[in-house]
Amino acid sequence: MLEAALEERRPEIPDKLYFRIGEVSRLAGIKPYVLRFWETEFSSLGPKKSGKGHRLYRRKDVELVLEIKRLLYDKRYTIEGARKYLDTRTREAAPRTGEGAAKKAGRSQGDLFRDPAPVLQQIRKELIELLELLH
Repeated sequence: MLEAALEERRPEIPDKLYFRIGEVSRLAGIKPYVLRFWETEFSSLGPKKSGKGHRLYRRKDVELVLEIKRLLYDKRYTIEGARKYLDTRTREAAPRTGEGAAKKAGRSQGDLFRDPAPVLQQIRKELIELLELLH
C-alpha cells in the first residue's frame, strides 16, 4: 500500500530523449548541485555532455535520479547503502548477452536485422533532437 502511494507521487517524465540539468532538477525536486554530487557518488549516473558542455540526461538517467531520491529521502538509505542496493539490483536484472540469450528468446541474430526501418526511424528522431539541443 505504501509502495503504491510512493509510485503515485512520482512525477510524469516527458517523452523526450534528452533532458538538461534544470529539467531533471525540477522533475526530481532537488537542486542541480545535488545532481552533480550524485554523479560523483553513483557511477551508473553519468549524463552525456553536449558540445557546449551542458549535461544531457537520458530517460534512464532521470529514472535513476528519481530512484536515488526515493532511496535517500523516503527509504532513508545512506549514500553507501543506496549505492549497494542499486549495484545489487543492476546485477540481478542484467540481461543475458550472446548466442544463448538469443536462442532463449527464440530468435536468431539474423532476425534482429530483418526490418531496419523502425531502428532507423528511432536513430533519425534522436539525431533531430540532438541537433535541436545544439542550436
